[in-house]
Amino acid sequence: MREVAIVAFAQTVHTDHDAGLTEPELLLPVIEEVRVKSGLRRFGFTCSGSCDYLAGAPFSFVSALDSLGAWPPISESHVEMDGAFALYEAWVRLQHGDVDSALVYGFGKTSMSDLREIMTLQLDPYYLAPLGLDQISFAGLQASARGTDRAELDAIVRRSRADGRTNPYALNLPDPTEEDDGHVAPITDGAAAVVLVAGEQITKYPRPAYITGIAHRIEPHYLGMRNLAQSTSTADAATAAGVGKGPVDVAELHTQFSHEEPILREALGLPADTVINPSGGPLAANPVMATGLIRIGEAAQRVLDGTARRAVAHATSGPCLQHNLVAVLSSEV
Repeated sequence: MREVAIVAFAQTVHTDHDAGLTEPELLLPVIEEVRVKSGLRRFGFTCSGSCDYLAGAPFSFVSALDSLGAWPPISESHVEMDGAFALYEAWVRLQHGDVDSALVYGFGKTSMSDLREIMTLQLDPYYLAPLGLDQISFAGLQASARGTDRAELDAIVRRSRADGRTNPYALNLPDPTEEDDGHVAPITDGAAAVVLVAGEQITKYPRPAYITGIAHRIEPHYLGMRNLAQSTSTADAATAAGVGKGPVDVAELHTQFSHEEPILREALGLPADTVINPSGGPLAANPVMATGLIRIGEAAQRVLDGTARRAVAHATSGPCLQHNLVAVLSSEV
């Protein structure tokens, strides 16, 4: 396998309202920022992650290409998923050996639509959608199955909001109240971009964040066919990615609900001294279709700036942690 590393990461200052920017306008600053940070203007491969349902238009992701310029022609792909899964495709593409760099980005404007309704539309139309349950209802089922202590979850929320206030990109959220207890990730608009390089290209950077392991696994879509109190797919992906082969200084987890953190900590086998979501995590800002990519970027940034030697990033898709991706970032191969 070729060595692949993250050398640049950028994200928008996230908002909980429509700031009046089109998707290309939302993306342009972060694309330019990673170009400057990486020193690259063009890339061997480009892959993006987004959801046409958020924009309410088919192939809406094509307009986003205006933010990076597609002439002269570029090699480009897209996944109708979080940008983290676009990063996985780019990692695979770099293994082919004919290109040495890749640009990955993800974006979403959830303020323009009803996110709960959109997530429900993605459910199986025969057995799940007719139940009339949205993603929060399913999350409630999982929280009940887990039986996590409420005091533990409240502590997670308080920590996420406190950490989020130190992150200039996160939302400026108030302390949890009875009306807004903070256990559900907020509606957020935003975008993020990451640059990957491979092979000899890596030697041009003084401190790259090597992707020493990356894997994703998926479980059945039907909730009655899996144990909601645990995340088998995350555990399997963690084993395949090699999470347990060394200490983990930092873990950025794609936790859209507070009860998911203890489930993921257990599945990943994280020790008690691992710092979880120092960025504030999705409970502090949740730009759908970029949130998972931001987890990878935030974990990589800790390696790039020298505050961590080894970090783990997690991204998820589907109801109740159905599909999970795990990546290990390290300052050493």
